[in-house]
Amino acid sequence: MKNVKLYDYWRSTSSYRVRIALNLKGIEFESIPVDLLAKQHNQAPHLARNPQGLVPVLEIDSQQFTQSLAIIEYLDEVYPEPALLPNDAAERARVRAICQAIAMEIHPVCNLSVVNHVAEISNDEDIKIKWMQHYISKGLIAVEKMLDHPSTGRFCYQDQLTIADCTLIPQLYNAERWGVDYAGLSKIRVIAQACKNIDAFTHAYPKQPQGSA
Repeated sequence: MKNVKLYDYWRSTSSYRVRIALNLKGIEFESIPVDLLAKQHNQAPHLARNPQGLVPVLEIDSQQFTQSLAIIEYLDEVYPEPALLPNDAAERARVRAICQAIAMEIHPVCNLSVVNHVAEISNDEDIKIKWMQHYISKGLIAVEKMLDHPSTGRFCYQDQLTIADCTLIPQLYNAERWGVDYAGLSKIRVIAQACKNIDAFTHAYPKQPQGSA
């Protein structure tokens, strides 16, 4: 196995997605923390890895990859088993749509840099919780409707774990962190329960490093 390093932050849901995928693929990796609160992501060493100053960055034998969904699809091409996308083209599009509904619709407006800026310009720290709850709830309700589909099974796609599950479960972690109630979203809850005791997911769960905030 190649030398694999993941530059991540423990609470980053995009990093969480990649940790799940690496675990599902059985790829051992070294986790290298990038402390977002200490602004390490905006410092020269990390900007050299990713000019956007974002996590995660996956490094495999000196090649560096950014953007969590692109990373996971790269892993799926290079390490094809187990497959994280369906064989059928229409189903692949559906799975990708679920991913993008989370990663491109919910995640960007709920990024801490965004909500911190909103709090700053509004001079209202309390707006953070309301903002997060509004946009996460709205997004998850839409995902629940997307899952109202004959291809939804124990997971987002039948009984096969896919990139969609790698994306959904971290978003639920963030929902719980901000007090979003998704108890009424039955399809999402079924999938969350199915993933709950799978090692690839439990081992990827955010764990606060000693001495970090």
